[in-house]
Amino acid sequence: MIYGIGIDMVRVDRVKELSEKWGGRFNRRVFTESEIAYCNGKKNPYLSLAVRFAAKEAMVKAIGSRAFIDLTDIEVVNSDTGKPFIKISGKLKEFFKQNGIKNCHLSLSHEREYGVACVVLES
Repeated sequence: MIYGIGIDMVRVDRVKELSEKWGGRFNRRVFTESEIAYCNGKKNPYLSLAVRFAAKEAMVKAIGSRAFIDLTDIEVVNSDTGKPFIKISGKLKEFFKQNGIKNCHLSLSHEREYGVACVVLES
């Protein structure tokens, strides 16, 4: 059964501007150390950061406004085959347990100017 669906689109330049304006403070509040390291290893780190930011926002939309969570409780990682998925921790992990959420599906896409993410939660 579908628990929730969330979608979000982020302009890459917006993430770049925030990263440059606030430096490490912004990145540490939004992304995990692993996400930052992964993105910094890319040719265009802001494209990868933007799509991860979109994934986090899509997750927030999928769970609704019933819980306050840290964005770092949502970590976008890649499987050995390169497929992205969300690793949860902290308050979000407890929220999943309390609400019987068993599966999280993630789809990411990006173009030069935008990153988009879709999250589907199953209970």
